[in-house]
Amino acid sequence: MQGKALKSDLLLLLIAAIWGGGFVAQRQGLEYVGPFTFNGVRFALGSLSLLPLILIGQRRRNRLPGVLPKGGTRTLVLGGALAGAALFLGASLQQVGMVYTTAGNAGFITGLYVVIVPLIGLCWGQRPSLGTWLGAFLAASGLFFLSVSDHFTIGFGDLLELVGAFFWAGHVLLIGWLSPRLDALKLSAVQFAVCSLLSLVTACCIETVELTAILRAAFPILYGGVISVGVAYTLQVVAQRDAHPAHTAIILSAEGVFAAFGGWLLLGEVLGPRGLLGCGLMLAGMLFSELWSFLFRFRRATHAA
Repeated sequence: MQGKALKSDLLLLLIAAIWGGGFVAQRQGLEYVGPFTFNGVRFALGSLSLLPLILIGQRRRNRLPGVLPKGGTRTLVLGGALAGAALFLGASLQQVGMVYTTAGNAGFITGLYVVIVPLIGLCWGQRPSLGTWLGAFLAASGLFFLSVSDHFTIGFGDLLELVGAFFWAGHVLLIGWLSPRLDALKLSAVQFAVCSLLSLVTACCIETVELTAILRAAFPILYGGVISVGVAYTLQVVAQRDAHPAHTAIILSAEGVFAAFGGWLLLGEVLGPRGLLGCGLMLAGMLFSELWSFLFRFRRATHAA
């Protein structure tokens, strides 16, 4: 059992590294194509890369009726359209923001959705735990050190990433509501396709879309579409079969660290002492928010025993 848990943790670490590297690939892709063109093509590839998994899942459904959710086609289309629209807004703000900020900043600020999700729950009468509030305070403090200058102004790119984090949080909440009702792979494929369509339409309106430029950006696009979406998604499904939820939260939150490391290694991005302090506080805030309830339940179970 411990061997399975260790294997799952290693897979999750690989996923965090892949997603962190995705920020570097997105930054590199901007050297050749516009942000909406990049997203349009990569999410199209991401949707297509899930088709083999969908076919395998369909065979499993045929052999084991009732194992997978049976949401109808209408629910799938409407849910996928809503999720795809939220994904489009989050991904667009993230990609445009990286025109003006670093891959490391983008990775850490996007990761704030971990803290934002329970805070949005206030709108539905949910009461965030003390750990969520402490995590939010640490994350906000880290954001200040990472993004706010000595003149109390925030960089335009970091501001776009921050607004995008709220849309990522909304996307997480929407997926949380839809996933029990629909096949996860089909929902993902539809939402990626919708995001791709919206991105390509926008690109045709405000960007110059050229096949030669897309071919020059082939490696970043392939990485962002096939590796970050198709491969990492598949690995996540496999890893979370045996991974503890707390381990999942801890390890996947490291994607910001990998994004910063990849930005330094491949793009020459450097964080000063102030930025490093900000990243550390943000990572601590994300972990605090995720682990508080688990530690509280563990303490109660220990006392009960």
